[in-house]
Amino acid sequence: MNVDELVRDSLREQADEQQPTGLGLADRVLALRRRRRTRRFATVAAAAVAVVVVAVAVPTLEGSGTTDVRPADVPAPTRISAHPDQSPPRDLIAAGRTALAAYYTTTLVPQSAQWSVTTRTYWLLNPTTQKYEKTTKWSWVAVAPGLRTAAVLEQNLPVSRIGLLDLASGEVKRWIAVDHAVGGLAFSPDGRELVATTYGENPDLRVKLAGPTDSYEVQQGSRTGFYVFDVASGKGSWREVEFKTGNKLGEIDFLNSRQDFVFTRDGSLIWSGMPMAPGYQYYDRQGKKVAPPADGRYVEWYVDGAAYFSPDGKKLAGPFAAEKYKSSSWILDPKTGKKLTETRGQLLLAWADDSSLIAWDVGADGDEFHNRLVLVTLGSDKVVPLSDFRSPKDNTVGRWTPIFADR
Repeated sequence: MNVDELVRDSLREQADEQQPTGLGLADRVLALRRRRRTRRFATVAAAAVAVVVVAVAVPTLEGSGTTDVRPADVPAPTRISAHPDQSPPRDLIAAGRTALAAYYTTTLVPQSAQWSVTTRTYWLLNPTTQKYEKTTKWSWVAVAPGLRTAAVLEQNLPVSRIGLLDLASGEVKRWIAVDHAVGGLAFSPDGRELVATTYGENPDLRVKLAGPTDSYEVQQGSRTGFYVFDVASGKGSWREVEFKTGNKLGEIDFLNSRQDFVFTRDGSLIWSGMPMAPGYQYYDRQGKKVAPPADGRYVEWYVDGAAYFSPDGKKLAGPFAAEKYKSSSWILDPKTGKKLTETRGQLLLAWADDSSLIAWDVGADGDEFHNRLVLVTLGSDKVVPLSDFRSPKDNTVGRWTPIFADR
């Protein structure tokens, strides 16, 4: 990292400290969703979670401590804080621009003989202690750049207010009241705005399927529109997004029960995934449907990962590849969809810099559900472990889902 970059980062941190609430894309809310073998869950768009810079030490792979030794395959600008003996993690995990800002586990809580609700338990990074702290207060969390603030929703979605949480103290510093109930949150890339998705019903409701096993599936969505808030002032307006149904081709909009809105890479438009082709829909700030931006035609919201665009915008994290490697993913040209290269990594989650990413990857057993966080570098065969392996079992604390945020 050169002097100019250090000065720029220092000024940026000072600016973050002066703002009432800095934000980040969580999310890229996208909510990261993993595939399930026995349950017929429709894939949900993750809000796009953004990327974060933190951490300065590279751990020894044999122990839990950290050293200043950097693996040869990691570019010089990339600094790592890793704990390959921890899953779920207890201490800060980060690489380059990106930090693990939080993670969560899910459980199905019965509401009746037929209905259950997917309920999240979060572990949020305390910026003071650099450790993850458990909370059951929130149904939805989006972490801000700088890892100091998060936007939160209370339990029993959809809800009538949005909280701005101080991550160090665990206290809500301000509430934003809404007239249309909210069920999902995501931040603009610069952290100055917040998009809140509104729903008529709880988007995390699951209905039990007929049969001998306890299987559940999501229902068609009840999404009604979105707010865009200025975070500093808390001011914003709601836009209705029409939900069409009909018999004519092109007039049917099928939505998963959770189909959250997020910002585009430059923050100028709002978009969400769609289960039907072309797989996305873009909107202006007035809620009007618009054509996708030049780099938005090849974004695949249903891919189980949320890395999307590299920091310079020249590369797009793509789907699973498994051609050169048994466990790998494609890097695409965002404007043409052309495959640029194949890189290690089962699922690409967040960019650490323009040439390396944090990803899920499998171990020697090849079990796709027994994976860990790693750092992968374009053009390299090596991976750097960042966490220990997740449990392959469903609905356990060992089955945690990461949230990354931009520093």
